[in-house]
Amino acid sequence: MDSSTRRVYAENFKELKSALSPEDALVEANRCLWCYDAPCAKACPTHIDIPRFIKQIASGNLAGSAKTILEANALGHSCARACPVEVLCEGACVYHEWQERPIEIARLQRRATDALHQNGSRPFEPGPDNGRKAAVVGAGPAGLSCAAYLRRLGFAVTLFDREKTPGGLNTHGIAEYKMTQRVSLDEVKRLLGLGIESRLGKEIGRDIPAEKLLADFDAVFLGCGLGATRKLGIPGEGLRGVWDALSFIRFVKERNLKPLGKSRVTVVLGGGNTAVDTVTQSKRTGAERVILAYRRGREDMGAYDFEVELAKSDGAEFLWNAAPTKILGKTKVEGIEFCRTQIRQGRVVAIPGSKFKLACDRVVKAVGQEKNRSLAESLGLKTDSDGRLKADPETLGTSNPKVFAGGDAVNGGAEVVNAAADGKRAAWAIWRYLNPGLPPPPGNDYWVSTIEGRLVAPIPERGGRGHHG
Repeated sequence: MDSSTRRVYAENFKELKSALSPEDALVEANRCLWCYDAPCAKACPTHIDIPRFIKQIASGNLAGSAKTILEANALGHSCARACPVEVLCEGACVYHEWQERPIEIARLQRRATDALHQNGSRPFEPGPDNGRKAAVVGAGPAGLSCAAYLRRLGFAVTLFDREKTPGGLNTHGIAEYKMTQRVSLDEVKRLLGLGIESRLGKEIGRDIPAEKLLADFDAVFLGCGLGATRKLGIPGEGLRGVWDALSFIRFVKERNLKPLGKSRVTVVLGGGNTAVDTVTQSKRTGAERVILAYRRGREDMGAYDFEVELAKSDGAEFLWNAAPTKILGKTKVEGIEFCRTQIRQGRVVAIPGSKFKLACDRVVKAVGQEKNRSLAESLGLKTDSDGRLKADPETLGTSNPKVFAGGDAVNGGAEVVNAAADGKRAAWAIWRYLNPGLPPPPGNDYWVSTIEGRLVAPIPERGGRGHHG
């Protein structure tokens, strides 16, 4: 990495939320009311016992705090950085009722898990061998979570991924100012340390026959995520300077800016969080002008408000109700043609005679991803009309009783914490499928209870100043 690239990252990719100092963490932890009914914990898809882990930080028990977090969320280290806490745990904090600043739950969570990683300690061990083998397809958040909990239940687990570097979108797709690759890979290393066998750079269907999974393993979990970025289907899409958002972000994550080149005007197409991440990172990697173009209005954007405000603060521009009709240029991008749109009965409709052109030298597509239909087809699994794997919402079981699925392959694209929750739930479902009626092995009651909803009684470390307690 040359000196100019190092300077770009040093100046423009500092963490959005820095680590709390030990003193600040104690002050913040003692602001918490340790609510008995804990709306923050209810808002967390993995149901971390948030009052408990914050109370443990307040008492100086960082190791215990990290263990509480990682019991409920095997990926709690990355989620402390990647979770949209503004709409989850922190968004549910009771301080909002009094128009006061919510507890900084994510930064406190980071305080605990950072300490655990710095010490190199491992809070959990694999369970006693139960004689069963499980295959996990996809080394992203859903697959890693499932594999970790399966190991704690005593399964022999083999993890497959077509990438040579594990971690999925945590490693390759999350904005660098939210979480670096090093954080993701450190977490992966800890999880694989439970004794998970990994077969990386191996794609099911290409390198390994799909039917071999069904023959060689007692159960299979599919956490294979989504496929390639959707095509626009307009002229000029193959010109040099047209990127898909995932490839663009991956180069930024790998700190390899040379393939991206320089840009005076970048246009990003899309209205979700990935589109906004792409806008922000385009600006921070040196594009002079960055415009997000969306075929609907601001009110229809899927991106979170706080993400949009971050992009605005970086100087991004927004173009609403504009659908691309053609990318202009002979061999490389020189501009893009749009037509104005309006919404009729929920559908985007082009306004006749409204076409206009915008000069640019880079176009990035952030218009969603294709579904992994081929893997579902090779395993004979049912999908919905959009190509998502059909899975029972409680057990994540598919149309084949031996196969379970979760994460983006099922939900179509959600957050890291949702994928982690799916992996945990699927691991417990696999246990019940292969061991009907049997309780989990010793040492697994706590995390299983976060699935079964039995964490209802107060625990001593919470103290007595709860919200409704």
